[in-house]
Amino acid sequence: MLQPAVADLKDPGLYGNRELSLLEFNRRVLEQAKDPATPLLERLRFLTICSANLDEFFEIRAAGVRQQAAYHVVPKGADGLAPEQVLRAISELAHKLVEEQYRTLNEVLLPSMEKEGIRLLKRRHWSTRQQRWVRRYFDEQVLPVLTPVGLDPAHPFPRVLNKSLNFIVSVEGTDAFGRGSGIAVVQVPRSLPRVIALPREAAEAPYDFVLLSSIVHAHVEELFPGMAATGCYQFRVTRNSDLWVDEEEVDDLLRALKGELPSRLYGDAVRLEVADDCPEEMNQYLLDNFQLQPQDLYQVNGPVNVNRLAALYELTERPDLKYPRFVQGLPRRLEKSADLFATLRRGDVLLHHPFQSFTPVLDLVRQAAADPDVLAIKQTLYRTGVDSPVVDALLEAARNGKEVTAVVELRARFDEAANIDLATRLQEAGAKVVYGIVGYKAHAKALMVVRREGRRMRRYVHLGTGNYHTRTTRAYTDFSLLTCDRDIGEDVHKLFQQLTGLGRIARMKKLLYAPFTLRKALIASIDREAEAARSGKPARILARMNALTEPGIIQALYRASQAGVPVDLLVRGVCCLRPGIPGVSDNIRVRSIVGRFLEHSRVFCFHNGGQDLVLCSSADWMERNFFRRVEVCFPIEDERLRARVLNEGLHFYLSDNAQTWVMQPDGSYKRLKPGAQKRRCTQELLLESLAG
Repeated sequence: MLQPAVADLKDPGLYGNRELSLLEFNRRVLEQAKDPATPLLERLRFLTICSANLDEFFEIRAAGVRQQAAYHVVPKGADGLAPEQVLRAISELAHKLVEEQYRTLNEVLLPSMEKEGIRLLKRRHWSTRQQRWVRRYFDEQVLPVLTPVGLDPAHPFPRVLNKSLNFIVSVEGTDAFGRGSGIAVVQVPRSLPRVIALPREAAEAPYDFVLLSSIVHAHVEELFPGMAATGCYQFRVTRNSDLWVDEEEVDDLLRALKGELPSRLYGDAVRLEVADDCPEEMNQYLLDNFQLQPQDLYQVNGPVNVNRLAALYELTERPDLKYPRFVQGLPRRLEKSADLFATLRRGDVLLHHPFQSFTPVLDLVRQAAADPDVLAIKQTLYRTGVDSPVVDALLEAARNGKEVTAVVELRARFDEAANIDLATRLQEAGAKVVYGIVGYKAHAKALMVVRREGRRMRRYVHLGTGNYHTRTTRAYTDFSLLTCDRDIGEDVHKLFQQLTGLGRIARMKKLLYAPFTLRKALIASIDREAEAARSGKPARILARMNALTEPGIIQALYRASQAGVPVDLLVRGVCCLRPGIPGVSDNIRVRSIVGRFLEHSRVFCFHNGGQDLVLCSSADWMERNFFRRVEVCFPIEDERLRARVLNEGLHFYLSDNAQTWVMQPDGSYKRLKPGAQKRRCTQELLLESLAG
């Protein structure tokens, strides 16, 4: 009898491409903008999120692939695709996505908003009164800061800022110096608001708005006195924004990054967006100037930066068209006690954000800053925001004489400037500030407070799956563990020793950490489940994360599936694993939840012979997290809290039928619908059960 062929788990056909999977995720985000069940202004917000995501995609991901193609890099990804193949596929998918964005805006959202008295007025719809108001606004607020540049040998094409609003204008006539017709470029400063609310005396609906681009377009001839503007077309160029600093060659990473930040504004062009009525010869002129190809051109029917329409959400006071507000809850134990140290001595505390408040984490730092028995505070800071209460508490602690150590990750993408500022402020207050380890981003989320209690020192610890950013703790789902467990405290102490000092790989009692033990331990846990299944014993793997790309982990999951292990994965964004492939991944199911809150938690559960091993982590299952970052993965050992994480973080989500997308073997997704079943939206259920 012939034995069935053994699948080659390195076959490129078993792996999706990271960039294309990321575009697929943004399609799911866009679908939220099209969903009538979503409040109208939230639908607009999802549209702007999709636009912002695409900007970052081109600035980082597409830009990186372009560099690989330029340097003829041999394919290294498990999918085996050459950079040139990926670029072609990106262009095809991104053009479809952008076309759908503008169709949704023009045919669905704007008409629906107009019915609600929220109008984005086009120039041809301005009344005489509105035209007069707009003219005054242009003369007083816009004209003084515009600088048109007529293109000739003395005025070459100006440097165009990354993602800035610009106009290319064709002009006829002769100017004061006898120069004839030609082309001019008008750059619009970022200091000007892109969406302007008409005042009561000019508005004819409860909420009337005009775009700055429309105002400039309507009065562009004012910039060229005595000449005729025969064409005016908005355009925007997206540039490579990935910073590069040779960390081994610089003496001061902060100073080097600060010097590199301005280059982000003028990196190599990767995408050109223009108005869809721009003539072909003008399009080609711009493409040539930015050294781009026709596939890099995106002609759009509307504002070139949809993301700026997010201002409409903020400027429109219509709570009935937004998600209902909610008050974040607190565990009962914290409601009854003001002394967080005493509470933690009685047992661990678990917080599930954003349904539960992040305030207890802030309170831990604030209490530590004021407590005379606290000797030291150590914390990793990846993203905190500009005005951060966490940083304020650390500054207060340093001023109060505490030993404050902050591991500030200067290279947190697009937060570099904010992190440089907070690092400087902390240093000026007397805190010890380090920037992690050369070649590795410090992505772990850890806080440790050292307190003298009688004759002993006790460590109080916070570990989380998300950042110390108070704004995102109201928008991202994450778990926080507050504990004074002795072993975890010692492990976190060793982690900070490695981040700030020198030494060999630390032996951890309970924590797993990258780049040393995390990947190996996860693969060992996956393999144990596979061995149990082969032996006829119960086995199961549940895992939730933002992204799954690492080939070694994917191969381990394929082996587990082949052994008969049921594998349920909740992967919000990029997933390079292909589920449902006969003989390889028959037992693997992949779901993606896209809803009101950004699914950010990383939770892993292994059946572990009936003794569920439940882990939370700062790390996704990606190469960068396992090999190029410092990450922490921590166990949930308290039986009651472990049950909470299993239910709230995994089981509830696996039963969701309102915001779930199911991944197909070809990498596409289908939305799950309730059908005859009762509608079950996990985020709404968690709000009902956990919020205040």
